[in-house]
Amino acid sequence: MAEDNSKWLPSLQAALGLDAVSIDPDVLHAFSHDETEDVHILPQVVCRPSSTGEVSAVLRIAHEFGIPVTPAAARTGLSGGAIPVQGGISLSMERLNRILSIDEANFQAVVEPGVINQVFHEACKEKGLFYPPDPSSWGTSTLGGNVAYNAGGPKAVKYGVTSAYVLNLQVVLPNGEILWTGANTLKNSTGYNLTQLFVGSEGTLGVITQIVLRLIPYPKVHFTLLAPFASAEMACAAVARVFQAGVTPSGLEFMERDAIDWTLKYVDGVSIPTGPDIAAHLLMEVDGFDEEAVLKEAETMAAVVEEAGALEVLFAQSASERDALWKLRRRVGEAVKSHSIYKEEDTVVPRAKLPDLLRAVKRIGADYGFQSVCYGHAGDGNLHVNIVKGDMSDSDWSGPRLQAGIRELFTEVVAMGGTISGEHGIGLVQKPYLDIAFSDTAMDLQKQIKALFDPRGIMNPGKIFL
Repeated sequence: MAEDNSKWLPSLQAALGLDAVSIDPDVLHAFSHDETEDVHILPQVVCRPSSTGEVSAVLRIAHEFGIPVTPAAARTGLSGGAIPVQGGISLSMERLNRILSIDEANFQAVVEPGVINQVFHEACKEKGLFYPPDPSSWGTSTLGGNVAYNAGGPKAVKYGVTSAYVLNLQVVLPNGEILWTGANTLKNSTGYNLTQLFVGSEGTLGVITQIVLRLIPYPKVHFTLLAPFASAEMACAAVARVFQAGVTPSGLEFMERDAIDWTLKYVDGVSIPTGPDIAAHLLMEVDGFDEEAVLKEAETMAAVVEEAGALEVLFAQSASERDALWKLRRRVGEAVKSHSIYKEEDTVVPRAKLPDLLRAVKRIGADYGFQSVCYGHAGDGNLHVNIVKGDMSDSDWSGPRLQAGIRELFTEVVAMGGTISGEHGIGLVQKPYLDIAFSDTAMDLQKQIKALFDPRGIMNPGKIFL
């Protein structure tokens, strides 16, 4: 916890103005949490800068007084990354929310970190351009947060995660210095890649204030399919076969039966087959520019999953049907959360290992006494394992037994060639398990990088490995 704020609060107020510096209890409470389980820790002050210069001023003051700084915006994260665990300053980026330019000639855009993902997506679409990263929280999450946690989403299976689209970053370092990390070019072999170092760094190295993003042409044709399976393992096994058939879908999502049932109760206006013989669904999509070619891919994909055991494969017959299916998938996380207290583990393995991962989840759950509901980006091998509290006692839920079960799960994941977070980051809640993914040498190198950028340890302290 930072020292008494009377020593540094006036400096912040003078630098930003009284309206941008808040100690109001309701504001502090709003910034005490993100979407991670039930963790709440109050900051001492919330700062809302509106320019890179003001961010720099905040960090210079924080550096001088040794005040912890936790970057925040929409606070939609699932790893506790925006929770100010040591108090200090919660640095809201919500006022840096402008799309500065969309360059149609060079297929680039310059944005501030507070821009909402979906708002940016739609602005690009109006110009015939496409920004593919689309996390389920795209209607509320910001591009700065997406960069800080290297967000993915359904489109990542074909188009890649956020890191594939970041060309350059303007960053304010912990001492207040302002830095551009790279160049606004598609190629850059000049020195170390500082841009990609900041992508996924979770606000521990500095504060992103501008982002230069690569864009691509917007696909004109989409075909969306829904494939029910009598077995969740069969659904997972079908995923690799789609790619082996030469099809790269633009979305390939897995939803276990409980996830579907809970979401159908939570979301209005969506109906899909849920007969007693259905245990899971694959939601699949292909896109492109040539309707005949894309349709052929869709038909190939349908034939492949039917051969793999799918029941009747359904094609979305209209844009509204397609939107309804994707609405269902995007709301699964909210539905699970509304149903029960839960812990979401963001596991990812090579996609052919998905059936092995699902079996491991269910076996470990039986061994340790927890129920799980699984869904995720199957085309990436990314399975969101939601451990629901249900009827578990508070002591079992918070005790070492469940932690041991999660550790065993992560150990199995790494043994399969996977890792413990595919797109949610490490933050606060996953850091006890980081030793499973990294050797001591790798951990030490990362700590040294952190110390070089942030010698006073003020940037988002208590996250990742600290």
